[in-house]
Amino acid sequence: MADVTAQSPAGKQPASLRTVVAASAAGTTFEWYDFFVFGSLTQVISRTFFSDLPEAAGYVAALALFGAGFLFRPLGALVFGRIGDRVGRKGAFLVTVTLMGSATVAIGLLPTYAQVGLLAPALLVVMRIVQGFALGGEYGGAAIYVAEHAPPDRRGRATGWVQTSAALGLFGALLVILATRLVVGALFGPHAFDAWGWRIPFLVSAGLLAISIWMRLKLSESPAFVRMKAEGAASRAPYAEAFGQWRHLKLVLLALAAIMSAQGAVWYTAFFYVQTFIERFLKVAPETINLLMLSATAVSAVGYVVFGALSDRVGRKPVMLAGMTLMLVAYFPGFHMLSRTLNPALVEARARTPVVVVADPSDCSLQFDPVGKARFSSSCDIAKTALANAGVSYSNEVGAAGVPAKVRIGSVEVASTSAVGLPPDAAKAVKAAIERDIKAALAKAGYPAHADPARMNLPGAFAVLMVFVVAATALYGPIAACLVELFPTRIRYTAMSLPYHIGTGWIGGFVPFTAFAIVTATGNVYAGLWYPVAFTALSVVTCLWLLPETRGRSLHD
Repeated sequence: MADVTAQSPAGKQPASLRTVVAASAAGTTFEWYDFFVFGSLTQVISRTFFSDLPEAAGYVAALALFGAGFLFRPLGALVFGRIGDRVGRKGAFLVTVTLMGSATVAIGLLPTYAQVGLLAPALLVVMRIVQGFALGGEYGGAAIYVAEHAPPDRRGRATGWVQTSAALGLFGALLVILATRLVVGALFGPHAFDAWGWRIPFLVSAGLLAISIWMRLKLSESPAFVRMKAEGAASRAPYAEAFGQWRHLKLVLLALAAIMSAQGAVWYTAFFYVQTFIERFLKVAPETINLLMLSATAVSAVGYVVFGALSDRVGRKPVMLAGMTLMLVAYFPGFHMLSRTLNPALVEARARTPVVVVADPSDCSLQFDPVGKARFSSSCDIAKTALANAGVSYSNEVGAAGVPAKVRIGSVEVASTSAVGLPPDAAKAVKAAIERDIKAALAKAGYPAHADPARMNLPGAFAVLMVFVVAATALYGPIAACLVELFPTRIRYTAMSLPYHIGTGWIGGFVPFTAFAIVTATGNVYAGLWYPVAFTALSVVTCLWLLPETRGRSLHD
């Protein structure tokens, strides 16, 4: 990046844009690292903090907890947005990085469910809320701070480095997890990582936190904010001005519908739900997934800056629209191709020997439980839970009323049994026996228990991930510049942060949980993609017809 200097208040040394970008992106990278370590360890978290739940229920509870962190991001956006618009950009995102780092280190020190029971998941929930709250104030502050320092013709490129921080954070999280798995496994055995080694990536945050605080303490306030304060133009009521005046509220709604709905759906599908899909349904080893995602994420880091810079030349809107449209077209073909490249034996088994659940509809309930209360004890629930655990697609056929469910695997039928009303130990034994019978029938029909590394086409799978990466980076690269240019300086932090974190927090953060829930409810491993498809399509239409071009706008108007 060119060593461009930004305008500074009179009497102060002008800040180097390179320094501004480095300090802002480094802190944001650290915060994303903290957040993504949790998402990448969902399987381990489910076994550690939800060990009393059935396998599928525990996994979904962990996914829901991952989403819970996103749930509180809009609240953080409102709180820190007001601070940023009233007091200053620098102070707001200095507090956010401290909160995020402290909560992440604390997760690495929490007791397990086996040690303290329900207190363990309760403490974990609190830490996730703190993380989400802090991240809600982080992104807007960093993006605005960089944009308000950058020259208008380089704003997309400069803020592209802030976008890259998400990729670097995810890359760092995956790299530390992979290295920890390998080292701990080699020194202490294959089960040591799940037992205690998972704590190390969280504890690493302590050192990163110290570095991030030190770098951000060196920064001065944004020149645009200083100028606004000097002119007495700061907003006294950012909430009322941003959301109570239609001229500003319509911009908030437009940002959410035309940009952030797609951003949340596209990015979290491309980088998170794809991991859930590959591990849960395609039965690929975690180490292989980590290597694929590390490679894809490394390439994406370049893409944000490239597409941000491209938006300085051709405009924000065409670049973002191209990204979201590409992903909309690629969702279903891409995930089908991942199945064929990573577990072709599973695809062949599905085509050769389809699986059908025959059950009385009144005996069936949804195959997920975010609060961990349901036990899925009916004959239909037990059968579907076993298939969900096996990652097998199935169709549903209406059975006779009052007759227990059965699973038809080709010409073979496996009867299920109800465990309703049985003591916990007896119910557990019934479920285990039915699951064992179903898995034995699946194995006999040629359904693989795990993906065969010898048959994997890793270059083909990586090519699919590259399509997702191009789509996600084309959309995400120019977003910071576009959002900053869309809103006036006096309410920019508040107005910009809310739609961003509703899109990424509520829409994006719940992609893995909601998509997995749809899959387990319908029996179709691809059905969960309809969730991100719907939000991406909304943005394609509204961006095309309603979003104005913002490239080159003055940030002082």
